[in-house]
Amino acid sequence: MVKKKEDVTENHEDGEIEIEDLPGVGPMTADKLRDAGYDTIMSIAVAPTSELSESSGMSAASATKAQIAARNAMDMGFITGTELVERRKTIERMTTGSEDFDGLLGGGIETQSITEAFGEFGSGKSQLAMMLAITCQLPKKDGGLNRDILFIDTENTFRPERITQMCETRGLNPKKILSRIMVARAYTSDHQMLLVDKVDEVINKHGKDIGLIIVDSLMSLFRSEYAGRGTLAVRQQKLNRHLHSLQRMADKHNLAIYLTNQVQSNPAVFFGNPTKAIGGHILGHASQFRIYLRKGKAGKRVARLVDSPYLPEGEIIFNITEKGIDEA
Repeated sequence: MVKKKEDVTENHEDGEIEIEDLPGVGPMTADKLRDAGYDTIMSIAVAPTSELSESSGMSAASATKAQIAARNAMDMGFITGTELVERRKTIERMTTGSEDFDGLLGGGIETQSITEAFGEFGSGKSQLAMMLAITCQLPKKDGGLNRDILFIDTENTFRPERITQMCETRGLNPKKILSRIMVARAYTSDHQMLLVDKVDEVINKHGKDIGLIIVDSLMSLFRSEYAGRGTLAVRQQKLNRHLHSLQRMADKHNLAIYLTNQVQSNPAVFFGNPTKAIGGHILGHASQFRIYLRKGKAGKRVARLVDSPYLPEGEIIFNITEKGIDEA
């Protein structure tokens, strides 16, 4: 029997609302929604209607009705700043391995946010990625989250040997650390996006407690597949969907997103640094924290925080050693 909107609302007040309570959603449709990652009323309420329809087999009209009922059942209005402060207390941070680097980021890499590091080759982007794959697993008292990692590798840069080296110099068990890092090699931009869509499956079906998603690097496949100005609009629309999917995962599971990004040289710049991140304004707006990495003197590296919602711009020097990211 299809339930009316007021029945859904009443169940919500009793704390008993399920996906099956939504109009037009039976057991089979509910199973399809859960398999696609829509396992809560909130995830249905905020999902694009077209994606909801495609993943469940519902008509567009039925998906819209179910979504309206989900939104009516949820408290999706405005909240006060005081309430937001309480909600943000669920945010956690993991260490980068360097106290100076952590200080630059206000205490470390933040969950529920996208952190992007861009720079030239050899600047330390992938080294930081592998470092975070280790520190995320550390106990909370040691600056970690004690959670697992998903590593999406688009440039064949992930090296278990490097993870082993970092672990051994830090007194950690490399086999245990590697067993909690799930690595997938992406060969196309569609494959890369599909891997993000499978995060819910990894969490729900395989029981993994994911605390960090790493994409190294974000734009490599997009850049190779969409060459020339004629394909720029299509590429940016696709990139926008990809970034929104990553942000939804971060919000839904209270996990952190770390992206590495390539750079290009701007020939119009005659003075100053001509290097800029690729991905355009869409990536710039989607990333809450943007870090520019570059090589410094005597083998050192420089990290500059160029954008943050609440932190000032700043710059620190760090080293890359056998231990990974280390103090200068």
